[in-house]
Amino acid sequence: MLAIFDVEGVLFDAEYLPILAEKVNKEKEIWEITRKGIQGLINWEDGLRTRVHALRGLSYDTCKQVADDLPIMTGAKETCRVLKAAGWKLLAVSGGFTIMTDRLKEELGLDYVYSNELVFKDGKLDDVQIHVTSDKAKSARVKIAEWQESKEDIIVTVDGANDLTLFDICGLGIAFRAQDVVKERANVIIEEKNLSNLIGIINKHYKTNLQLQTVA
Repeated sequence: MLAIFDVEGVLFDAEYLPILAEKVNKEKEIWEITRKGIQGLINWEDGLRTRVHALRGLSYDTCKQVADDLPIMTGAKETCRVLKAAGWKLLAVSGGFTIMTDRLKEELGLDYVYSNELVFKDGKLDDVQIHVTSDKAKSARVKIAEWQESKEDIIVTVDGANDLTLFDICGLGIAFRAQDVVKERANVIIEEKNLSNLIGIINKHYKTNLQLQTVA
């Protein structure tokens, strides 16, 4: 069994670049490009490069601090813990960056994360290396083959138009507080900002009896 997650807006309760943009008073400009990218109105890769280039010159320390302060989504830790205990594999595919996903991998016990990489020169943000394109399924397929997971045993939880290809590779597609275009394609929609709703959906779909532990 394999659970695949988007990161920003799903595992993190935030979008990274718009917060970073506040540091240089470019949040309006960056959020506008982010919005168009999420909605599929512009080429996603070009939009990502444009956003990163607009933030050139920001220090590594600032970029790291903002990444470390991103709040983890309500219910994400509990959900990942339950799935891991039940023997599931956990995979995240992010249009975001290793600077933020490395911490997430650690804290949520994810088996693997695909993400992009911010490039720093002399301690300043300079560019981006894109490993995850708008075809997120392309990244995911590598691990699916390696782990020999079958389509019906894969669930995908996402929120943006740039995540849609992931629905092609799963048996259960979940739209989490998502764009309308995602809701139209999903099998199940979660509107509440709490990822632990996933457990009930999984139990119903797979006829399992996974139990959430309350975390003190």
